[in-house]
Amino acid sequence: MLKALLTKFKESCVSVLPVALIVLILNCTPLVNFSTTETVVFSLSAVALILGMALFNLGADIAMTPMGEQIGSNLSKSGKIKSLLLIGFIMGVFITIAEPDLSVLASQVKNIINSTALTLSIGVGVGLFLVLSILKILFRVSLSQMLTFFYMVLFALVGLVLIRGNESFLPLALDSGGVTTGPITVPFIMALGVGVAGTLGNKRDQEAGFGFIALCSIGPIIAVMLLGVFASGEAVYELPDYSMSNQLGTLGSTIFHTAGEVAVALLPIIAFFFILQFAFMKLPKKRILQIIVGIFYTFFGLVIFLSAVTIGFMPIGFKLGTALASQHQAVLICFAFILGFTVVLAEPAIHVLKRQVETVTGGAVSRRSMLIALSVGVGVSITLSVIRVIFDFSILYYVIPGYFLSLGLSFFVPKLYTAIAFDSGGVASGPLTSSFILPFVIGICAVLQPTSILTDAFGLVAMVAMTPLITIQALGFKSVATKKLREKIAMKRILDADDEQIIQFM
Repeated sequence: MLKALLTKFKESCVSVLPVALIVLILNCTPLVNFSTTETVVFSLSAVALILGMALFNLGADIAMTPMGEQIGSNLSKSGKIKSLLLIGFIMGVFITIAEPDLSVLASQVKNIINSTALTLSIGVGVGLFLVLSILKILFRVSLSQMLTFFYMVLFALVGLVLIRGNESFLPLALDSGGVTTGPITVPFIMALGVGVAGTLGNKRDQEAGFGFIALCSIGPIIAVMLLGVFASGEAVYELPDYSMSNQLGTLGSTIFHTAGEVAVALLPIIAFFFILQFAFMKLPKKRILQIIVGIFYTFFGLVIFLSAVTIGFMPIGFKLGTALASQHQAVLICFAFILGFTVVLAEPAIHVLKRQVETVTGGAVSRRSMLIALSVGVGVSITLSVIRVIFDFSILYYVIPGYFLSLGLSFFVPKLYTAIAFDSGGVASGPLTSSFILPFVIGICAVLQPTSILTDAFGLVAMVAMTPLITIQALGFKSVATKKLREKIAMKRILDADDEQIIQFM
């Protein structure tokens, strides 16, 4: 176990250090000027982030992923499809309501929309689409067709929101799809999908186990869009207090509050697992003890990770944004890409996804190619978000053509790449995006567009969730083109060899 933890610690160092070093190097330039307290707290938070990510990733490997697979496969084998769908819905609702990412978003917009109404709507949205994900496997429905249909529904709701004059709801609704697929939700839902697909799906269909995250990301967007359709009154955004002194003043309460949130988030998964274990799974005691140890790793890892992000990274992200906003636009745009390119490496759920992709595909889709595609995608998304803040235009100019391109590509690339791409979009927009990158963009907006923070800064999470859809499907398109080229070259060689034999015979 110690050896595995050391391996995870090394992986976490590689993921977090680039982001931390970029910030600390910037602090040595005239562009940014952090106080000694801010520098020390940020550095300690980066160390805590590494430790928290290492513990979480180990816990996900030995507890969260096996629990999801066991629940999915055993409920599927029992033949109790109604029970599987009901449990899927209930778990989707409760896990989402307690997802730390969602609470971060809800706390930042609580003066615009009631936090309880927002979280309940999003929870029901995820629960319903988790049921649809299971039905997709059961009835062998194409993921591309389902995505196309529900995105068309989503775009129709966009039109209704615009007609109602509630355009300020659009960025918030689009962001809600990304924040729901956080570090707790992703390992469990992905593993549940693999477990259900392994039992009910076509054994030869690699794509069947993916797509759960993709579909579960749509439900919250539709739910919040509906809130926007029926909402009345003007949404007014109040800038939160992002100062480091405020975070340090509430250090104890922040850690305690985070521990409570993580505990509440894990409880539904643990409760359902042990109910099913005593009812019919009957896993050996050694395996159960291993899972219990993994749950503790997951719990402490997430508490450390999320506390470090809130205390050290959120205020630094905001101050970084306000400082760079006064620089030349080219400097700001270049830094946005560099930050986006590196920050995705520090998202804990990304490492769960890349391992599962490599395992399920037998190495056909490598971790390295996945990370490059994701890093480029997230770098581009944050760059585009900063450009939108600078020039003050609607997020729809990005989202509508972006999703149409993504859906169009889904009909030309291998189904596996489409499923992985749409899952990756939800996974890339994790806690570091909502607690570090979003305050960074809010900081830029507070300087450049102070009256349009709600419409210009929000929507960032949606952009982070969208661009990997294009870059990873482009990876699939490249693999198809490369395969065809190799086949063409091989065929040419065969024909050339036949021609030589004919010439020699003559």
